[in-house]
Amino acid sequence: MIPQLSSRAQRVQDALSSHGVDLQVVEMPDSTRTAADAAAAIGCEVAQIAKSLIFRGKETGQPVLVVACGVNRVDEKKVAGLIGEAIGKADAEFVRTRTGFVIGGVPPVGHAEALTTLIDADLLAYDEIWAAAGTPNAVFRLRPAELVTITGGLVADVRMA
Repeated sequence: MIPQLSSRAQRVQDALSSHGVDLQVVEMPDSTRTAADAAAAIGCEVAQIAKSLIFRGKETGQPVLVVACGVNRVDEKKVAGLIGEAIGKADAEFVRTRTGFVIGGVPPVGHAEALTTLIDADLLAYDEIWAAAGTPNAVFRLRPAELVTITGGLVADVRMA
């Protein structure tokens, strides 16, 4: 029997199902809030964590999701060049309001509104990756190609050199 998911994790599971993919959200006993925490809880490399980072367009105020490789820092200038506007950090309230999730649990799908999405090209080097699933202890395993499919995101070099 599959254990009952919390409401936010179930929202992510429902979003995954709506994309027609057979991916399973799991809630871990330990924190998966950071890439390092997630890798330790799962037993994988930190680089296999697909961390969801929300930025804010400086002119439009629109949310931008960057799904980055767990070991990479995001180059905001590269992202700005890809989306056509400068970006800035998004505070916790902005993230919660625009995505419906809290920092540390933001998934790549199931958001409160459509997001411009960029995917770190470095994630494509792995056979499997792990992403947050709505809470600071929920995750799901997927292949990089599935991440591209379910998000509709643009695969790009977003890594800080």
